[in-house]
Amino acid sequence: MVIGNAGGGKSTMCRALSAAHALPYFAIDKIQWKPNWVQTPKLEFAASHEALLSQERWLIDGYGPWESVERRMDVADTIVFVDHPIWIHYWWATKRQVKSLFRGRPDGPDGCPMFPVTIRLFNMMWWLHREMRPKLLAAIEAHRGHARIIHIRSPKELAEFAANPR
Repeated sequence: MVIGNAGGGKSTMCRALSAAHALPYFAIDKIQWKPNWVQTPKLEFAASHEALLSQERWLIDGYGPWESVERRMDVADTIVFVDHPIWIHYWWATKRQVKSLFRGRPDGPDGCPMFPVTIRLFNMMWWLHREMRPKLLAAIEAHRGHARIIHIRSPKELAEFAANPR
């Protein structure tokens, strides 16, 4: 599983890992959101999420509800946490939001234009950094015994891991 704040390069890295290792790649945003940013009903999301986890091999990127994060951690053999300094996440997310004006976001949820939700995205990023990051770090540490943990802390580490996963 791959997790971390928005704008960290997770999706780009996952596409590279998926291609290099023939891993089926799934983005949580694709099952979490319906067109026009309507949230998928909880039971529908849970069923879709379980269907992904039931596959023999998978690479899943994103948050979703906390219960789904914990469930993924419970069954993942590897947890990759992309954890750049917050300003890098903001900078990369800003670039992605501006680019989405001209070419959309092919890896985003269907029917969900990115630019109109920019302020909501930035607020969520701050909340994830301040409130959820400590909870996520503790949960990841609790899974260290049964899952390989990869903590990526810089763009350089991200590029190195994407090019040569350890």
